[in-house]
Amino acid sequence: MKVLVIGGGAREHALCRALSLDPDVSALHCAPGNAGIADVAELHTVDALDGDAVAELARRLEADLVVVGPEAPLVAGVADAVRAAGVPCFGPSREAAQLEGSKAFAKEVMAAANVPTARSYVCTTPEEVDEALDAFGAPYVVKDDGLAAGKGVVVTADLEQAREHALACGRVVIEEYLDGPEVSLFAITDGETVLPLQPAQDFKRALDGDEGPNTGGMGAYSPLPWADPKLVDEVMESVLQPTVDELRRRGTPFSGLLYAGLAITGRGVRVIEFNARFGDPETQVVLARLKTPLAGVLLNAARGTLADEPPLNWRGDSAVTVVIASHNYPATPRTGDPIDGLDEVAAQDAPHAYVLHAGTRREGDAIVSAGGRVLSVTATGGDLTEARDRAYTAVDRIRLDGSNHRRDIAAKAASHA
Repeated sequence: MKVLVIGGGAREHALCRALSLDPDVSALHCAPGNAGIADVAELHTVDALDGDAVAELARRLEADLVVVGPEAPLVAGVADAVRAAGVPCFGPSREAAQLEGSKAFAKEVMAAANVPTARSYVCTTPEEVDEALDAFGAPYVVKDDGLAAGKGVVVTADLEQAREHALACGRVVIEEYLDGPEVSLFAITDGETVLPLQPAQDFKRALDGDEGPNTGGMGAYSPLPWADPKLVDEVMESVLQPTVDELRRRGTPFSGLLYAGLAITGRGVRVIEFNARFGDPETQVVLARLKTPLAGVLLNAARGTLADEPPLNWRGDSAVTVVIASHNYPATPRTGDPIDGLDEVAAQDAPHAYVLHAGTRREGDAIVSAGGRVLSVTATGGDLTEARDRAYTAVDRIRLDGSNHRRDIAAKAASHA
């Protein structure tokens, strides 16, 4: 099968890596890709937000499957254009992708499906903002209603900061603070059948000890040794299946990757947010543990035949990914810095540790930084301690001037395992 992946981050590199290991994949293409993806897929230039251009590329390549990675193309309707061109596409329609594109729409769907989530208000005026902030009190949770690349949420005890963020957003969702650890659970669905993957946990804050500003994610690990073994079944029953059923009932079936961001509170599981695509950096660790070849599962979802898919097989090992970010991320990241040490990791740490590229590009013989999050160093091991050790050994071989990474990814979970 010929597969085209749309996107150019570490999530897409993780997808391309998994697809490149699938014996059923005869040709792998990625647009626009990055310097690392170029090692496993043929790269093409395309405007990822232009559905007609993506569909035309898929036709020209005679792709049997298109996988849309990032959220912005999904919300822009790229999957609809690809399907209209007669090419199977893994990714929800523009309407279904509003589950991520609009926090208010997601809350409406959850209410209709009786899915447990935080109480919230949708606000459009300064008066409504003040009322909502007053009603919930600190800590304040303020979410931009639209897409914000994982950085549209402010959680703060500072009333002025919360109010300032709310007023800058236009339409905003203000909700009660959910205590308890957070979990990411992905599910592949064709709009009817739902196939859950293994849970992961990511780290949103820029600095060790969950300090510093919110980011798109600084690392992740899987499995979760501290989680209830029944967690996946519970989330399937109370969150994932009801949400998929409700969207189908509305005539906007969700086909693709449904990502539930969850809080395990003292009162049970609550949904923090939905995403309409694989999460970054959780995909890096979840796919590292998936034994089942990926392409056939995604194709069955795209074709509406996921019920034929046998249960997924998982490796018994653990996986950890550590994000290396560029100087001054997430504020105004510096780009264009050369990256050294990648060959050393490949020579000394493979196959247990490897580097997935996020924001990179090739300049002559050099690979340089080209974004805020630059690399995801991913490793597997018999347990989280071994996976962590391998990941950080590889991280320490990499040199990127001014870069930042957390040293505590999965540390607490490894000590509890």
